[in-house]
Amino acid sequence: MILVTGATGNIGTELVAVLSNSGNSVRALVRDPARAQLPAGVEAVTGDLNRPESLTEALDAVTGMFLLPGYADTPDLLARAKKAGVQHIVLLSGGSAAQADMNNAVSAYMTQAERDVRESGLAWTFLRPRSFMSNALRWLPQLAQGDVIRAQFPDVPVAAIDPADIAAVAAVALTGGELAGRILELTGARALVPAEQVAVLAQVLDRPLVCAGLTNEQTRAELEATMPQKYVDAFWSFFVDGTLDESQIHPTVRAVTGREPRTFEQWARTHADAFTSPAQ
Repeated sequence: MILVTGATGNIGTELVAVLSNSGNSVRALVRDPARAQLPAGVEAVTGDLNRPESLTEALDAVTGMFLLPGYADTPDLLARAKKAGVQHIVLLSGGSAAQADMNNAVSAYMTQAERDVRESGLAWTFLRPRSFMSNALRWLPQLAQGDVIRAQFPDVPVAAIDPADIAAVAAVALTGGELAGRILELTGARALVPAEQVAVLAQVLDRPLVCAGLTNEQTRAELEATMPQKYVDAFWSFFVDGTLDESQIHPTVRAVTGREPRTFEQWARTHADAFTSPAQ
């Protein structure tokens, strides 16, 4: 049995589907089993990752677990997982974990999650994807208002990855032992700046979209209006101070899955319906 946490999120939804379609026994950790839309045969179970004692049912008979980072008592969660018979943890982390910068809020929780898993005594695989292609969905409110997209960090190229590709790699890690003890750096095949992503969306959606890059001051104001200051400072460090380079391409998706990672255009065409708005 494989337990997928975050089972209705960007990666979890894809991972549950690929595991189920491959004939694996899958249990999905969800908030409301009655409302969760899962493939036939997938077992839905509730539990709170911030309350490890609530996961007894979820962990029963599980041998492999896809785990998200950043929870209150990951060591206790992992101890309970080990006691329940879990053998392998596939942890979603990120590129900033390599920095091990405990003064950066994002790097800190990624780094700590990896340390906790390493110290658990369980077999592990760390997935370090760069930005998700699905982050483009943050532009939906702007697209509903018109054809101008105000983009933060307009000069920063990012080799964004399709969450489906992260799920494909996670599925291989969860169903075989060859990736145990590996840190997998995951990217798409090409680094794009926001204007290049907007140009792709314009073609896919057949809309005259325009990218208006925000200044650093405008970007900071937008960030401070939507997230705690510690995360504003973290992203500022990454993308203004340049402490995190997300433009480097890694061949990991091809090496693990045997196929090239999906392009941003492929992702956009697959999810074109999500961009439908009154402005079209």
